[in-house]
Amino acid sequence: MSAYIILLAAIILEVIGTLTLPATQTFTKLVPTSVVFISYSGSIYLLAIAVEKLPLSLVYASWAGLGVFSVAIMSYILYQESLAWQAIVGLFLIVIGVTLVSVFKIKS
Repeated sequence: MSAYIILLAAIILEVIGTLTLPATQTFTKLVPTSVVFISYSGSIYLLAIAVEKLPLSLVYASWAGLGVFSVAIMSYILYQESLAWQAIVGLFLIVIGVTLVSVFKIKS
């Protein structure tokens, strides 16, 4: 399986876990809490696989940056959280930063 697909799966699992956090009600609800722990565990496991094949700087920048971007957008959609124009600019700067790290990654 491609390292980039593994990285994408790690990002998706991290986003699922983060978006599920409010439903745990401070880890008092079993099912959402289980989803969070399974999602984060799977995400970290996939990250460990991805860093064997891709530079750590690329993996972490993509995982963290695209995770933040995705959670912000999905929170806007799912939880009707507001996004100021400054936040939207910041989110696009994150995407630009991840793109720059990806384009100019250190060759391993």
